[in-house]
Amino acid sequence: MRSPDHWWHDPETPGLAARLLSPLGALYAAGTARRLARGTAYRPGVPVICVGNLTAGGTGKTPAVIALAERLLAGGWSPAAVSRGHGGRLEGPVAVDPARHKAADVGDEPLLLSAFLPVTVARDRAAGARAGAAAGANVLLLDDGFQNPSVAKDLSLIVVDAATGFGNGRPIPAGPLREPVGTGLARAHLVLSIGPAPARATFREIWGTRLGRPLVEAELTPLRTGMDWHGVRVLAFAGIGRPEKFFATLRDLGADVVRAVPLADHQPLSDRLLTRILGEAAARGLQPVTTEKDAVRLPQHLRARILTLPVRLRVATGDAALSAALAALPKPRPG
Repeated sequence: MRSPDHWWHDPETPGLAARLLSPLGALYAAGTARRLARGTAYRPGVPVICVGNLTAGGTGKTPAVIALAERLLAGGWSPAAVSRGHGGRLEGPVAVDPARHKAADVGDEPLLLSAFLPVTVARDRAAGARAGAAAGANVLLLDDGFQNPSVAKDLSLIVVDAATGFGNGRPIPAGPLREPVGTGLARAHLVLSIGPAPARATFREIWGTRLGRPLVEAELTPLRTGMDWHGVRVLAFAGIGRPEKFFATLRDLGADVVRAVPLADHQPLSDRLLTRILGEAAARGLQPVTTEKDAVRLPQHLRARILTLPVRLRVATGDAALSAALAALPKPRPG
C-alpha cells in the first residue's frame, strides 16, 4: 500500500488533508501512549537492542539489523534477531529455518536476516525474546517494536530515511508518525539517518540540533559482486518502503532502467504478477532485477532468471557514538 502524498509535505505547509485528519492523528498518538504505559516489560536476561522507527513504512531497519549483527559477531557476541514476522502466517515463537520456511511462513525480512544470524519469529515479542535467549543468544536484536512495551530495551536506535525525515510531523493518518517525534526521541538512545550524502546533510541541518540524541549517519551501498551494470537494460521491480531508492541505485551503477515497477512493501509475488513481469522483460529484451528482500519471496524455480542487487549499510559519521553505545551494553547474566 502506497503512503498518502500529504504525509510527506513540509510541516509548515501540511495541506488540507493533513489538517482535516489531525484530530484522528491525535487519537492515534494517544492510543500509542496508552499502549506504551501498560504493563511491565519483560527482561530476557540478555541485552536487547531495538532497531525501530517513528514513521510507518520502511526506513532501512533490516540493513541496520544486518550491520549490527555483523558488528556484534566481530566483537565476540552471539546475537539473534527477534521479529514479529510481518507477512508470515506463523504466530511463533519459531526459529526461522531457511531450508524449511518460506516468506509466506515467517515473513520476508526474517527470512533474509536468517542468512546472517539466528532469527526467532513471534507475534508475542516477549515470548520471542525468551525463546531467542533460551536458544543461546547473549544479545538480542529486536527488529522493530519500538512502540511495543512488552520487552525492555537496553539500547534503542531510531532509524530514519534521511530523504523523507519525519514527514509532515503528524501522527497517522494525518502524517506518517507512529507517535510524536519528541515523545519517541525521549525513549531513544541514538538516531540513525540513512541516505545519500545530500539527503543526510539536509536532515542534519533541519534536525541535528533538535534530536537531543547522538546522530549516526549511514548510506546503503551495493555489495561488490563482480557484476558490471553499465549499459545493462533492466526491468527493475521492488516491494520495499521506497522502491524509487532501489531504482536510483541501479541508475547510479550505470544500469539502463528501461522499466521500473514499484510494488507495495511486502507485496506477495503472485504467479500472475511474475508471469507479467518476466513476459514483459523477455518481450523487450530486458534483464529482470530486484532487491534482496523481494528475492526471498520468489519461487525457487524463478530465482535463476532474476538478478538480485544486494546492499549493505556503511556508517559515514557517528561511528564513535555507535561503538560507545554497544560497548556500554550490560553483560548477560550467567545462566
